[in-house]
Amino acid sequence: MKVLVIGNGAREHALCRSLSLDPDVSALHCAPGNAGIAEVAELHTVDALDGEAVAVLAQRLGVDLVVVGPEAPLVAGVADAVREVGIPVFGPSGEAAQLEGSKAFAKEVMAAAGVPTARSYVCTNPEEVAEALDAFGAPYVVKDDGLAAGKGVVVTSDLEAATAHANACERVVIEEFLDGPEVSLFAVTDGDTVLPLQPAQDFKRALDGDEGPNTGGMGAYSPLPWADPKLVDEVLQTVLQPTVDEMRRRGTPFSGLLYAGLAITSRGVRVIEFNARFGDPETQVVLARLKTPLAGVLLAAASGNLEDLPPLRWSEDAAVTVVVASHNYPATPRTGDPITGLDEVAELDAPHAWVLHAGTKRDGDAVVSAGGRVLSVTASGKDLTEARERAYRAVGRIRLDGSQHRTDIAAKAASEA
Repeated sequence: MKVLVIGNGAREHALCRSLSLDPDVSALHCAPGNAGIAEVAELHTVDALDGEAVAVLAQRLGVDLVVVGPEAPLVAGVADAVREVGIPVFGPSGEAAQLEGSKAFAKEVMAAAGVPTARSYVCTNPEEVAEALDAFGAPYVVKDDGLAAGKGVVVTSDLEAATAHANACERVVIEEFLDGPEVSLFAVTDGDTVLPLQPAQDFKRALDGDEGPNTGGMGAYSPLPWADPKLVDEVLQTVLQPTVDEMRRRGTPFSGLLYAGLAITSRGVRVIEFNARFGDPETQVVLARLKTPLAGVLLAAASGNLEDLPPLRWSEDAAVTVVVASHNYPATPRTGDPITGLDEVAELDAPHAWVLHAGTKRDGDAVVSAGGRVLSVTASGKDLTEARERAYRAVGRIRLDGSQHRTDIAAKAASEA
């Protein structure tokens, strides 16, 4: 099977790494990719938001499957353009991707499907914003209705900050605060059958102890030793399957990756948000534990044959990923700094730890930073404690001037396991 992956982040590097290890994959391409992906896939230049250009590239390469990684190309309808030329594509249509593209649309679908979520108001002017904030009280949860690369949500007890964020958005969803730990659960679906993956937990705040501003995610781990063993089945029955059924009923079937961000509240499981693609950095740890070859799973979803797939096989090992971010992230990150120590990790820590590139590029012989989140250092181990030790040992070998990372990823879960 020849596969083309669209995107250039650590999520795409994780997908490419898994696909490169799949014996059924005979050729692996990525567009536009990054410095790390170049080691496992052939890179191509393309505007990832231009569906026609992506379809032309897929035809020229003669691929059997296109995997669209990021949310922006999905919302832009890139998967539709590829499907139109008859190539199977893993990723929802532009219409179905509105589950992530519009928080208000997602709330509408959840209401129709009877999916448990936070109470909310959709606001379009300062008066509505003030009313909604007053109705719920602190802590305030304010979400930009559109795509914001994981940074469109503000959770704060500061009324001024909440109001400022809300009024800076064209349309905003203001909702009740959900207490309890958060869980990310991915499911592969062909629009009918829903196949949940293993749950993970990510760390949104920039600093240790969940302090500092919201980010796209500073690390993740899987499995969740503290979670109810019945959690996945419960979420499949109450959230994932009803949502996929409702999307099909509406005439906009959802196929690809449905990601449920969940809060395990004192009143039960509630959906915080849906995403229409693999989450970053949770993908890094979930795929580290998946033993079933990935390409066949994605192709079965893309071609509507998911119910014929044998049950997924999972490693008993734990996995931890630690994000190394550039100076000043998540504000305006500094880029262009050289990264060293990558060869040392490959030499000394493989096969238990590896580095997935996010914001990197080649500059002559050097690899330099090219974004806010630069690397996802990922490791597996017999338990979370061993996986953490291996991940942080590898992080310690990497040098990037002014870089930052959290030191407490999976620490609490490891200590309680």
